[in-house]
Amino acid sequence: MVGLVDVPSPQASGAGFSVLHQKVELDIDLLRRSLTGKTELTINPHSKDLRVFRLNCRQCEIRSLTINGKPASSAPYVDPYKNATLPWDAGVHQHHMLRRKLAGQLKDPPEEELLVNLPKNLKIDELDPFSAEGQSIIVAKVGSWKRDSNDNTVLEPPQGPRTGIEPTARFTPITIRIEYVIHKIRDGMHFVGWEEGDLRYPHAYSRISLSPGGACCLFPCADDRTSRSTWEISIKCARSIGDALRPSQSRELPVVNGTAARSNGRIGSHGGLHGEEDRFSFSDEDRALDLAVICTGDMTDEMVDPLDPTKKTTSFISTTALAAQHIGFAIGPFEHIDLAEFRESDEDDKLGQNAVPVHGFCLPGRVDETKNTCLPLAKAIDFFTLTYGSYPFTSYKLCFVDDLPFDIVDTSSLSICSSRLLFAEDIIDPLDEVSRQLVHALASQWMGINIVPKEPVDTWVVVGIAYYMTDTFMKKLSGNNEYRFRQKKASDRVLELDIARPSLYDTGRLTTLDPSELEFMAIKAPLVLFILDRRLTKTSGSSGLSRIISRVFLNAKVGDMPNAAINTAYFTKTCEKLGHAKLDVFFAQWVFGAGCPRFRVTQRFNKKKLVVEMLIHQTPGEVVDRDLDKATFMRDVKEEMRSVYAGPVQPIFTGPMTIRIHEADGTPYEHIIEIKEGTTKFDIPYNTKYKRLKRSRRQKERSALAAGIEFTSEGNDDVLIYCLGDILQSDEEVKEWRLSDWSKEDEDKMNQESYEWIRMDADFEWICKITMNMPGYMYTSQLQQDRDVVAQFESIQYMAAQREHPLISSILVRTLLDRRYFHGIRTAAATALTRHSKDELNWIGLFHLEKAFQEFFCFTDSPMTRSNDFSDRTAYYIQCAIPRAIAKVRDNNGRAPMRVRTFLFEKLKFNDNSNNEYSDCHYIAVLMNGLADALSSKPAPISSPFDEDMDLEDDDGDDIRFHNTCLDEIDRYRRLDEWIPSYHNILSTTALDCKLQLVKSGTIYLNPVDFLQYTRDGTSDILRLKAFCNLMDLGMFKNDAILRWFLFILGTDPSPYVRQHMLRFLGKTMGTIAIGENSNPAAATAAQSDGLIIEQDSSTEGRKADLARKQTVVGALQALKEEIGKNEVLKKGLWGAISSPAISLRELAELLEMCELLYAPESSMIVVLKYPRYWKCTKIGKATLRFSQTSRIRTQPLPPRPLLAAPPPATPSLKIKFQFQPPPQPPNPKPPLRRSDSSNSSSHHHWSSNSNSNANPNPSSTSTKAPSFPRPLLKPPKKPSISSSNVSSTSSGTSSTAGSVAATGFSQQGSGGGGSSKPRLTLKLNLHRGGSGGGGGG
Repeated sequence: MVGLVDVPSPQASGAGFSVLHQKVELDIDLLRRSLTGKTELTINPHSKDLRVFRLNCRQCEIRSLTINGKPASSAPYVDPYKNATLPWDAGVHQHHMLRRKLAGQLKDPPEEELLVNLPKNLKIDELDPFSAEGQSIIVAKVGSWKRDSNDNTVLEPPQGPRTGIEPTARFTPITIRIEYVIHKIRDGMHFVGWEEGDLRYPHAYSRISLSPGGACCLFPCADDRTSRSTWEISIKCARSIGDALRPSQSRELPVVNGTAARSNGRIGSHGGLHGEEDRFSFSDEDRALDLAVICTGDMTDEMVDPLDPTKKTTSFISTTALAAQHIGFAIGPFEHIDLAEFRESDEDDKLGQNAVPVHGFCLPGRVDETKNTCLPLAKAIDFFTLTYGSYPFTSYKLCFVDDLPFDIVDTSSLSICSSRLLFAEDIIDPLDEVSRQLVHALASQWMGINIVPKEPVDTWVVVGIAYYMTDTFMKKLSGNNEYRFRQKKASDRVLELDIARPSLYDTGRLTTLDPSELEFMAIKAPLVLFILDRRLTKTSGSSGLSRIISRVFLNAKVGDMPNAAINTAYFTKTCEKLGHAKLDVFFAQWVFGAGCPRFRVTQRFNKKKLVVEMLIHQTPGEVVDRDLDKATFMRDVKEEMRSVYAGPVQPIFTGPMTIRIHEADGTPYEHIIEIKEGTTKFDIPYNTKYKRLKRSRRQKERSALAAGIEFTSEGNDDVLIYCLGDILQSDEEVKEWRLSDWSKEDEDKMNQESYEWIRMDADFEWICKITMNMPGYMYTSQLQQDRDVVAQFESIQYMAAQREHPLISSILVRTLLDRRYFHGIRTAAATALTRHSKDELNWIGLFHLEKAFQEFFCFTDSPMTRSNDFSDRTAYYIQCAIPRAIAKVRDNNGRAPMRVRTFLFEKLKFNDNSNNEYSDCHYIAVLMNGLADALSSKPAPISSPFDEDMDLEDDDGDDIRFHNTCLDEIDRYRRLDEWIPSYHNILSTTALDCKLQLVKSGTIYLNPVDFLQYTRDGTSDILRLKAFCNLMDLGMFKNDAILRWFLFILGTDPSPYVRQHMLRFLGKTMGTIAIGENSNPAAATAAQSDGLIIEQDSSTEGRKADLARKQTVVGALQALKEEIGKNEVLKKGLWGAISSPAISLRELAELLEMCELLYAPESSMIVVLKYPRYWKCTKIGKATLRFSQTSRIRTQPLPPRPLLAAPPPATPSLKIKFQFQPPPQPPNPKPPLRRSDSSNSSSHHHWSSNSNSNANPNPSSTSTKAPSFPRPLLKPPKKPSISSSNVSSTSSGTSSTAGSVAATGFSQQGSGGGGSSKPRLTLKLNLHRGGSGGGGGG
């Protein structure tokens, strides 16, 4: 633990300098998607010998570059986006060549593109950082910063980490000034609504990615999250939408970003045309909307440009040191909402002037949704301020925009959020999840923006603390039951995911590899901190992790944490110091180690010793050969390619565990044991003298009370215990609900027990799976008497895994009906009842589900449902859970009974929401999914009596009319959604999911048009993506037309949100094909043949290959290449997407990785040549001939020609000499083959090895011979394209005649341009007086 604090700043690690301050001026042309910018960087050199400054800079054209006012030079700057193409007609097999060109930018972190050389006449001088001159450098920059134009007070000192001249600064700062222009913004910024026909409100915002490389697309900088500085930002743009759309500003509108016509969900937002010259159908009211600039930092002023009154300049400052990727802004007609007005009055009084302003910004017409969505944020920021320390910035802003690839992008004091998160007051389902996302965005301002990880491996600290803070507030907002229930489900999820994975520490290096890596970290990291808090609170008696987090924030504020970058060692030391405990073993197991422990527990009561003998056997997480999953296929492949291996699994997890024994008197006795070995054996003393309460006595008492008879106990040794689930106890209710009770044998066993139940890990200090041999009636006692929702949920999980039994169904239905249970326990009980709905039990579980639904939501003694009333959220969750559970009921043949389908159909058809103040779209979606799930369990019924099979015993009244009626009901809601759109078009997306399920089960036939109609531009993004996803799941990847359309949208769609999800769909589809999910024809046709599968003998090699493709990445990739590696449509489509100018560099890298999986690299290029054409010769007269090219194409060699007779000597003649020089030969070449006239009696071609045969310039030497017509030894191509590594041909010769004509017989053609020189066949003509010409040559 040496050197945890006194470490050099990460800025000095490789760059040799640190940025103290950066000033950015942007002049943005919203219509042209162009930008003119200036930036000024104040740099602190770390070495006197530093001569080169390396900066990140993309898609910029440098206009001016100076250092301290003197012109400076830079190394040749090549824009990575201009370099992202190959200069010839390349293909997917040249993916490695393109990747090699972009290797520097695809690294993490990427290499710097702009290398600035220090002028020779400029030297770096030493400087005393404590001198007045050194201190004045920063003071001069911050001394004039004001809060606003009307405030004369100087801004407070920075609240974040210390910035400016640090004690390590020994040299005079250097100022680099760069002026640049971006003609067409491709990445780093997105424009919405600026396209013709796009009816959304025009706006634009910066696109900052999680990995470096996003900020440098807009201004040169040190794009590294550990390089932090103070900022001044000025943004110039149009004042209003009308000013931005002025025709004089732009005559041409390039197509880069934006999508086709879609509204913001508001009717009449845009309307009216202003003439044919107007390209945008905006009303006068819309054109008058002012454009607001929302940016990181504090706004200092906003002024109108004195030279152009249609533009304005807005300036911002940030006195807190920030990384370039934490700078963000948005420009648009945003409406402002003061979210601080939702702060409670007592919180206002408590915080006083320390209350942080909270601002919301949204597009016009969505103010109410923004208020409803952001309601808890004012309360959250007050909670964080009081619990963990002051807010690191002066205000907090949220801006909701369209087309954002992620739900939320975190920047300093500003969270750019997607409009998809907004929901109205009548929507219930997204309430909890969206609130948690927004609260996490707020928590990231403390941990993630103000404090960053020092190294990628330290990311888990930042992610874990941010989510831990989020969960602590959600505990206050939603209650302790919701908090613990969520933690329990997260623990179970970690147990499923943490198999053959790297450790939490090593996962930090992989967060940019695949989104699932960060998702796993977001689940496990806060859970590890949760169990750490539980252990610290119990062992040391401290205030737990909250105090530690507060100290971390304080240290960053006062400057004790260098560069505000935290690492694992620093966090560990702080935890040990404030927690008063050694935690090296804990971090070694849960952070540096991988996997989770499994415990098998056995217990026995020793009556002689009055102790409970317990044996705990620990087994580490076993690494089994799991089947590959299509959803995680790309992650597995990327880890295999980069040699990412599973982390070391701890053989033994050690630590304290709390065991709670509920003895006969109902009193819980806690015992803390220390687990140090794989097998732990210990005795727990028994304390109670009372006998266990008899169930029969409790039932007698309730029966007597119900009958009005006083019940007297027969002895004093019985202790009366009241518990949950004690409803439906009267004989009439038991008979009506068909409830079962314990048998006499079970009663006798219970009477012999000395304790009610034993609870392992009662304080939730472990992420583990515990298996106990406790009998079922003890789990029942735990469910009914333990107040902890985690214990209740564990009991439900145990009962759900047991064999179906009427008694368990009775216990579960009592749990479902008891309103005192937490709603998560009640919904879990409803789900568990599905297992006990079997024909052998007379469908008792199904009866209980139907009876419970009728009791809660139907008229008395009628199956007709009442009008919906969702005012009680708990009742709403139950109303959704029961149909979802009923839809899963199956008979012994795996089919849904007719009563199940009828129940779901009736609830869907007769749903009434007329008197409900809340929307029922999510509830209808549950019914639609349930009905489709039930229908898909059975093939479509026969439509003709002649097609009936002999098995008539399963006829349960189903017919084709009922089947079609169910399908029509699903389609009715889909059509209804077209006229009255639901929230996120959930009814249409659900209808598509229903069709997907029915088609895959063979219930209906596939009609691709049902899905393709939603893939057109102009449809909601969520609906388009759902249609594409379902098409790929149905195997339409092998349809060339659909595949071509899919890849076209992937490469050209202007929405980054659509492109990102299309990439994920492509990876998922490749995983489906690789593992052979849809390649079993027998299983595919089983549904059409009543489930009959005919198995055929297959070879051992075939079975091995099939097993390999399902369990190994190598086998899956081999199968993938064999199935789609030769698909020409895929090759052209992939390369077309790679060559598209619309995709970002990160998306380009993803596509290149897919090409690497499918295609072997070939270092070659294709040269496409034109076919030779025929030439004709026309006599003009006066010894003049005209040669011209015809449209006739020659594809075959010309036939040999007979020798021409020599002309009479006295007659003037026309002598024509054809010379062809083959390509240059290597030294000492072999003489060319000699082809004489004797080889063919009719041949007139003559090639000679004599070097003097073609070198004699005297034409008289050949005047007495017949002219020869040499032809190059090039075979004519058989195809339109010729593959060649080098084609070169030249002609030479001299002429002393009166004129000459050159004709080209071969020419090169290639869409890629460039390449080798064109081969030419040159004809040199010696013209003489007299003679006649004619004829045409080939």
